[in-house]
Amino acid sequence: MDALTALHNRVSCGLLTDPAPSAQQRQDIFRAALRAADHGCLRPWRFLVIEGEARNRLGEIFLRAAGRDAAEPLTDAQRERTLAMPLRAPLIIVAITRLQEHPKVPHLEQHMSTAGAVQAMLTAAYAQGLGAYWRTGPLAYSPVVAEGLGLAENERIDGFIYCGTRQKGPREAPNLSPDDYFSDWDAH
Repeated sequence: MDALTALHNRVSCGLLTDPAPSAQQRQDIFRAALRAADHGCLRPWRFLVIEGEARNRLGEIFLRAAGRDAAEPLTDAQRERTLAMPLRAPLIIVAITRLQEHPKVPHLEQHMSTAGAVQAMLTAAYAQGLGAYWRTGPLAYSPVVAEGLGLAENERIDGFIYCGTRQKGPREAPNLSPDDYFSDWDAH
């Protein structure tokens, strides 16, 4: 698939199954991340790759975080659902920003660079016929999850990229008109 076709048609795909991306597909996905816009060439991103049994351990971390943040004890159904979250895909990539002090590159721009890397990975997965989607939410911002994954004090999770084989073909990308979002600016 050519680059413009992938960029124009990429959609998230939530119904994923085995197999996980092959070694070559992963390298293509990972290399795409490294091309993200990066003010100051700080390379503020790093990524954890989670698969196999490690997904169950991630579920246990999610459960600890959800239990700590809940107003009341989790029900059995909530516990089971939380434990199963990492099993939604055969491969999970945790996107992390390593925040660095820099006189010209604020922390927000460093997070934006990581977001650009995530978008590039999603597009690379789509271009290879894989399914992928990006998740955030309370667990991404939980100090319990950050600690469980071994993040340093200056690191933040910017999301979880779930990736695998699509259970069905991708949905059609919405037909959006650039005219609805782009306009010429008149300085007068």
